[in-house]
Amino acid sequence: MKRIGLLLSLTFIVFHLSFCPAWAQTRFGEKPRLVVGVVVDQMRWDYLDRYYDKFTADGFRRLMDRGFSCNNCLINYVPTVTAIGHTSVYTGTTPAYHGICGNNFFINEKKVYCCSDTTVKTVGSESSKGQMSPRNMLATTIGDQLRLHTDFRSKVVGVSYKDRAAIFPAGHSANAAYWLDLKNRCFITSTYYMEELPRWVKDFNKQLAKDKEFKKLGEDIGLSPHCGTITTDMAIAALRNEKLGKGSATDMLCVSYSQTDVIGHKYSTRGKNTDDAYLQLDRDLGRLLKALDEQVGRDNYLLFLTADHGAAHNWRFMKDNRLPAGPWNSNEMKEHVYEALESDMGDGRGFIADVLDYRIYLDWPMIRQQGLITADMEHQILNELVKEPNVAFAAVYEDLATSALPPLLRDRALMGYYPGRSGDIVFFPRPGYYEYGRWSSPTGTTHGEWNPYDAHIPCLFYGWKVPHGATSRQVSITDIAPTICQLLHIQQPNACTGEAIIEITK
Repeated sequence: MKRIGLLLSLTFIVFHLSFCPAWAQTRFGEKPRLVVGVVVDQMRWDYLDRYYDKFTADGFRRLMDRGFSCNNCLINYVPTVTAIGHTSVYTGTTPAYHGICGNNFFINEKKVYCCSDTTVKTVGSESSKGQMSPRNMLATTIGDQLRLHTDFRSKVVGVSYKDRAAIFPAGHSANAAYWLDLKNRCFITSTYYMEELPRWVKDFNKQLAKDKEFKKLGEDIGLSPHCGTITTDMAIAALRNEKLGKGSATDMLCVSYSQTDVIGHKYSTRGKNTDDAYLQLDRDLGRLLKALDEQVGRDNYLLFLTADHGAAHNWRFMKDNRLPAGPWNSNEMKEHVYEALESDMGDGRGFIADVLDYRIYLDWPMIRQQGLITADMEHQILNELVKEPNVAFAAVYEDLATSALPPLLRDRALMGYYPGRSGDIVFFPRPGYYEYGRWSSPTGTTHGEWNPYDAHIPCLFYGWKVPHGATSRQVSITDIAPTICQLLHIQQPNACTGEAIIEITK
């Protein structure tokens, strides 16, 4: 009987450990010393497989072979662009809640750059490139919640080539965010964070000025894989000089690699330039992981890697291979609408203020001034828009909830809509068609749509308490933040709508 009782007890323990809740495996009070967020700009999910055999054992393959991969991670809003992607990763929500509606959007009927802030000044150079802050972001981030949880003892630092890719991930209460001023060839920040660069950043900039590759490329550094090397060097310098992971509370380092996006817009998803970019990024990622091992300890940091969006294949490449694709031009569309509505609008050809990320912004001040308002103006424009041969669907934003859009498109448009910031009309090109000439070269590509090529992104977790494995269950970009917060036992960001990925937190 004793043996039977012992066997039953052991069986219960094994069963309990297999299905126990997260707190039993990551107990309250247990924390990693450092959280590291890595975002690769314009990285498609299928790149993980495409380059797997060429990756080294120390970079991407280390995360894939020893970490956890969410193989069906999708972006659950439109448009799929850089500022929104970075913000959504770290806030765990969409533009409908965090308010960052694009790289550029409108506030109070005026066009703004997503993180522009004229109330602050540049720190580190004499340019205006540092007049940036996270103030347009309406929600908190992982780092903000971490700082709140530890009474602001945690340090949070963001590093990137792009300002928006350093600022939004780091959050409102970050200790610092650093980005490159290409004209002055140095890393800068703004008075939102500090009045003077730390000594170690000044020293880093001095060394950067001696970088022969940086000198040779000039302001085209974003088109070189070397841009990722510089970003990695800066991230490692921040890790060591800020002593991240060495304090009494968990710290956070947010790193974003932007050269992959710049190269993609110029050279598309295939070819030597893109190959070189990802293979060099793999080596740089290996260096970052090695530095983390040395500084914090292999089992003492929690890391995730994802992307802000993917990218379409070049439309010419697709057509050459008899696949449906083509260009779409917003200026041509505007002219068609103007011509069609000329009898109603007269000479008021400027009633469209801008077309940004497949959204039409009407120039309401001009419309009111010219007296062009009709009873159903937005729907008049909509009726002309849907006649465009390469537009599949369109809707007036205010009518989204009751529109005839397919449910998936309606829901993603709703999640990307913030009143007063997102425009008036949203439309969806046919699959394979994208805005040509504005953000892409003849050999390049762009992004911004709902389709899998733009919305299916890598999502890898690695390190502290992360099991090895994978899931094909659909998860969203907004699920990353609540997953990290649950592992840390801290509150989710204050507008979080995502759900923790249970395969990782169980």
